[in-house]
Amino acid sequence: MGLLRIWSLAALCIGLWLLAAYGLHRPAPLGPGGPASAFSAVRASAALGKVLGPEKPHPAGSAENEAVRLRLLEALAGLGVDARTQTAMSCFGEARWHAVVCGTVSNVFVQVTPGGDGDPVLLMAHLDSVAAGPGACDDGCGMATLLETIRALKAADFKGARPIAALFTDGEEDGLLGAQAFLRDGAVHPYAVINVEARGDQGPSYLFQTGKGNAPLIDLYADSVTHFMTSSLYGEIYKYMPNDTDLTPFLKAGYTGYNFALIGNIAAYHTPLDVRGSIDLSGLQQHGEAALNLSRALANRGDAALVGREAVYLDILGRWLPRMPAGWAWPLALACFAAVLLAGSLRRRNFRVTERPVAAFLMPPLLLAGAVGAGFGLHGLAAWISGTADPSFAHPVWLRWSLALAVWAMALLAAPLAGAISAWLWMTALAVATAFFAPGLSPYFLFPSLIAAPLLVMTVRGGRGPALLLSGVAALVIWLQLNAGTEPLMGLKVHAIFTVTAAFALVPVLPLLAPVRGPAWVISIALSATAALGLAVTAGLAAPYDTAAPQRMNITYLENRGKAAWLTDAPPTAEMRAAVGAVLARRAWDRDAGLGGYLAPRACPTLQCRVCPDPLYRRSGGAALRRQRQGRWHGAERARARRAVIPVGQWRDGARIGRRHAVVPHTDCATAQVTLERQLQGVWLRLPRRSAGCRPRRRRWSRRGPIGRCRQGGAMRRWWAAPSD
Repeated sequence: MGLLRIWSLAALCIGLWLLAAYGLHRPAPLGPGGPASAFSAVRASAALGKVLGPEKPHPAGSAENEAVRLRLLEALAGLGVDARTQTAMSCFGEARWHAVVCGTVSNVFVQVTPGGDGDPVLLMAHLDSVAAGPGACDDGCGMATLLETIRALKAADFKGARPIAALFTDGEEDGLLGAQAFLRDGAVHPYAVINVEARGDQGPSYLFQTGKGNAPLIDLYADSVTHFMTSSLYGEIYKYMPNDTDLTPFLKAGYTGYNFALIGNIAAYHTPLDVRGSIDLSGLQQHGEAALNLSRALANRGDAALVGREAVYLDILGRWLPRMPAGWAWPLALACFAAVLLAGSLRRRNFRVTERPVAAFLMPPLLLAGAVGAGFGLHGLAAWISGTADPSFAHPVWLRWSLALAVWAMALLAAPLAGAISAWLWMTALAVATAFFAPGLSPYFLFPSLIAAPLLVMTVRGGRGPALLLSGVAALVIWLQLNAGTEPLMGLKVHAIFTVTAAFALVPVLPLLAPVRGPAWVISIALSATAALGLAVTAGLAAPYDTAAPQRMNITYLENRGKAAWLTDAPPTAEMRAAVGAVLARRAWDRDAGLGGYLAPRACPTLQCRVCPDPLYRRSGGAALRRQRQGRWHGAERARARRAVIPVGQWRDGARIGRRHAVVPHTDCATAQVTLERQLQGVWLRLPRRSAGCRPRRRRWSRRGPIGRCRQGGAMRRWWAAPSD
């Protein structure tokens, strides 16, 4: 009987995980014969094929980027909309980047539908790709979504209370340059922005970020979209990730909106594998339905405010979107905590599940610690056998089952200590804590507690088993959906996310296993632990990479103190050494500007940065000091594209990059002024279109900047002056 209970509960967990991973409520792709006013993923993919053409990498400033932009303009002309190109020199930086990126970009702006005199709803995607891949989904999926949305709006002859516009930005991959240039132009002030992105080419369309005060936005999303994929936790996590999208500068400028992304098959992200033939049409259909329905709803909203209270929310298997104002979370969590305490105090002694309240109270943290420790041990074993840091990159199934069985073994070890009241006291207490300190996370503790707390009070005199099963299933659905959803985003290299979410899913259901003792319990633990160990060995023996998921390697051309080098971001292997044609250092190198990796020397390059004037200090705007520096890159005409990355930390330690970046035109050069918030110190950068002009002076600017001399020619250069290819 004990074996039946243990493995029946295990089968329930496996079934719910499979439902969360593969049974989400997702739309079927609409074919080319669908209604003209509806979004069709098949039509969108066909339009994308015409715009991408030969599917080559098209980073900002490259010839292929210009070809993609011209094909995009042709496609827009075929849809009967007015489009204009905005070309500008742009700079943008985040304090956490430790750098400002500058480059010349060409955005495409489209007036889609007419409306009143109000600010338009702005649909947005970026037209550039990384240099490493063709960008068919990042952000070809965004371009396809906008093109098909525009077609559907025009076919329906839609006219809302507000106009709808579309913006195809350039230079997003280089540092959000096109979005910043559009904002600096100031000709359009959007009512709301719908940005469409991708992190991979498979999976559902996640709403992973909104503007602040998002309760009206989430209500509108719930009312307008039929297939949900969102959680307030995604926004909490995104704050701490080293990623940005074109929505970032809009949010910083005070606008609001939605950020959608296809998240799945990260092996294709920013690689040559990002091709149109591998795009998940179901995810593209979900992208398009959200963009089309929300743009219509926003355009018909009139003058209603889009900023209100903050909301906490999560979707249930893509079918239901429970939500509430964040201000309600902490009083409801406190009420649940009080209800569980009350249920514990009223519970008769002969109905108690455990006679050891202290041990029962310690069970959840012990389970979490054991699950995390087992994860590190099994992943470390697989990594040691495979010789790679991410042994499950290409074939995650073996390590996934290994981690799952290890968590199950730890749960069985902890089950005899489990008590219903102590388990739910932890859940409700964490609901209170997260409601105060991380509101986006609170629904994962609060929503199951809203079911469990009243059931525990109602069953103080008996019948607790069904109540525990019902509330436990609610927790399992919510936590296992999070468990299945985070793996495509982060992979099993970050195995702690997998083990922690699995452990939290099991905490409320372990009281159901507390009575199990004897051989059934011992045999189940032994089987689970042995299988977990064997599967970890299998994961280590499996090929960590294959043609569908090859090893990632970025090679950066670097200049430092007059010397040139190649920089790779992965530990050196024989293949990498052959790729760069030199011996790579075995010890990682790091700089303040966010660049780090393994170096290989290269001959002194011909690209030269020559200093025009000496540093100039002058008064500007009262007592504020402004530092002016100008430089000129010779040999840049041989590069396919020009970009500068300016490590502000090298010029002033601890300086924060401001939000305002003004561009001053010049007859010969494009000049960008980057304003630093700290003491209003500015840095002037000059990027030439040709090598004529200033006469070089061989003098140092400042000790704060690492300027050296090239052995071949003696020209002074900065280590960040390099062609983009």
